[in-house]
Amino acid sequence: MKIYLHIPFCKRKCNYCAFNSKIADAQEVEDYLDALTEEIFLKGSAEPVETIYFGGGTPSTLKITQLEKIFSAIQKNFRVEKTAEVTLEINPGTVDENYLRDLKGLGFNRLSVGVQSFNDRLLKLLGRIHDAKVALKTLQTAEKFFANISLDLMYGLPEQSLKDLQEDLKIISELNIQHISIYGLEVEEGTKFFALKEKNLLTLPCEKVCEEMYNLITKKIPALGFLRYEISNFAKKNYASRHNSGYWTLQKYLGFGAGAHSFDEKSRTSNIADVAAYTKKVRAGEKFSEVEEVLTQDRLIEEFCFLGLRMVEGISAENFQKKFGKSIFSVYGEVLEKYIKLGLLAVQGDRIFLTERGLKVSNVIFADFLL
Repeated sequence: MKIYLHIPFCKRKCNYCAFNSKIADAQEVEDYLDALTEEIFLKGSAEPVETIYFGGGTPSTLKITQLEKIFSAIQKNFRVEKTAEVTLEINPGTVDENYLRDLKGLGFNRLSVGVQSFNDRLLKLLGRIHDAKVALKTLQTAEKFFANISLDLMYGLPEQSLKDLQEDLKIISELNIQHISIYGLEVEEGTKFFALKEKNLLTLPCEKVCEEMYNLITKKIPALGFLRYEISNFAKKNYASRHNSGYWTLQKYLGFGAGAHSFDEKSRTSNIADVAAYTKKVRAGEKFSEVEEVLTQDRLIEEFCFLGLRMVEGISAENFQKKFGKSIFSVYGEVLEKYIKLGLLAVQGDRIFLTERGLKVSNVIFADFLL
């Protein structure tokens, strides 16, 4: 089983961010953590825990003592495996050497660092709290304590050029990191960027330039020794994210905190997203979550395919047969044939996977797997 903990607090809301996050005072944070640890107690289980992931928001805005409080609650109420992957998302500008040392001491063994860019002009446009110098110092300090560091990189940013991205990739080539996640900017409703775009005040790269950026990333990062194992993720050998891979392969997970989701292989449950409402209801002993969706076999089949096809290795026809009692070709024969002929899907032995061209237009292909 996998555990996700949502820490919805940030020092500042970034201009592109549509995540469930907010700026909060010290008391609101303490009240939330009380509710979070209470939820951990309520959902305690003897089932072994293989991965723990602290996401946000910015979990590194919490004090070490606050993280220790959460960690202690998990260890008391769950059976955490000694080899568990334990990840904390951090933002440059929120940690120092002592903090990183203490994280290691607590039991964290993986960091996910929200760098986004090493260009100060672009970082300012994004509304980040750090500059390139701080980001580099954070990564270099983290290397002293962690052998598993992931970096987030964005492209398609306002006023970003191909040269800007090339310079980012040059800096990355000199870093001692093990994992890279790439994100093309999506301007989502409710963000500052969305409001600017509505007023025609946001200058975004054209589709052609964005495609060139994508092509550059997917060519350059593997050349640096990172294996692409999922549409947006690259890792050195043996450093693929075990936690996120669980989502793509329909493994069971428990989510804690405001807006967090859980999946028991049959249904999805979600917690109240509003931080204050979540805190109040948990502490009052009231209902704070609801079943969002009971997955029919058709729905499970769809998700098995379009989540599994996000992985570069694709899906197993044999596993499909074992899981659903029917051949994948009897369900999706026409769809598979169509995209194989177009050169967007391939079959090799037991595996069905997207080709390099297919990965570029994956969302179009996934839509055809909806039953």
